[in-house]
Amino acid sequence: MEIDLGKIQANARCLVRRLGDRGISVTGVTKAVCGHPDVAEAMLDGGVVGLADARIANLFRMRTAGINYPISMIRAPLLSEMKDVIQHCDASYNTEIDTILKLGAAAKKLGTSHNLILMIETGDMREGILQENLNNFVTRVIATPGVALKGIAANFACMGNVVPTGRDMAMLSRLATQVKGACGPLVELVSGGGSANLPWALGEGSTGRVNNLRLGEAILLGTDPVTGQPITGLHTDAFTLFAEVIETRVKPSARPHASIAPELGMLKLVQSDAYRTRIILAVGQQDTDASGLTFPPGIAFIGATSDHTVIGTSNSTMSVGSEMKMGMNYGALTRAMSAPDVAKIVHCKKMMRGSSRNRESHSVLTLV
Repeated sequence: MEIDLGKIQANARCLVRRLGDRGISVTGVTKAVCGHPDVAEAMLDGGVVGLADARIANLFRMRTAGINYPISMIRAPLLSEMKDVIQHCDASYNTEIDTILKLGAAAKKLGTSHNLILMIETGDMREGILQENLNNFVTRVIATPGVALKGIAANFACMGNVVPTGRDMAMLSRLATQVKGACGPLVELVSGGGSANLPWALGEGSTGRVNNLRLGEAILLGTDPVTGQPITGLHTDAFTLFAEVIETRVKPSARPHASIAPELGMLKLVQSDAYRTRIILAVGQQDTDASGLTFPPGIAFIGATSDHTVIGTSNSTMSVGSEMKMGMNYGALTRAMSAPDVAKIVHCKKMMRGSSRNRESHSVLTLV
């Protein structure tokens, strides 16, 4: 995989500028790249105010690399991670009072206080506190030693494919006001969601009290997670996957034979007469989500197994040993970044943070 840090930085800078004009800051989400420090630095160079990740190992990786900017744990902390979360995270997103009580106890033991952002259920049906329970929940949080309420947040288009609307975001603003009115503390952060919120955030309506978005896919891939379409002004090719051809051959139509159960053969070889030449790539489901790859024109995805991807074409000049260049969607990127056998080649040509001078262009090979 080749990673163009300059394009990631440019995407971050563009979104930070456009959202800044609307009074909204950007938190860069690094979970899809496993907390890759170079990618995190590119986001920071692009002007994001902090980072967020879902895995403590990714947080360790960034801290070990010397990243001292604010990092939030975007998934509720595991009970086994309390001490690590307190020591390495500036804040964490939470929905369970038992977890918060244990965070508070761990923070007190370490002689500090931990910031909390409460995730509210807004229809995505993943994590979230029910709105009717919010006031009581906040009252208990404020009474818990060792923690401090920093803000509230919502999530959209992850589990339930709920597309955020102006009405949803106005409701989140009202909840922020409700928390302040009922419980007293200033709600510093109102994080409206992720990349799926961009059409709303960059529209003409009021942004209300929403003052932050958590962006991963838009910065990394330049695409809208709801439609899959490119976002105007952003690079969509910051990540490119290459795989070697290990077979290319014209094959006849399939002979009749007993078929595997459909649910077991979903991504396996599917015969098609439209593409007579079959090309096998040395990449498979262990390395990426093969169904989320984008191929050059004239190439069709046929199927994939654990370590083979089969593509078809009616007119190919590709030979064994040549390389196929592919784009990736968010799922394919996430799996490829976490695959140990996929080498990550980082191309660095970006602006120095706070400077108009370009860094020297170079490439670094790293294995993750």
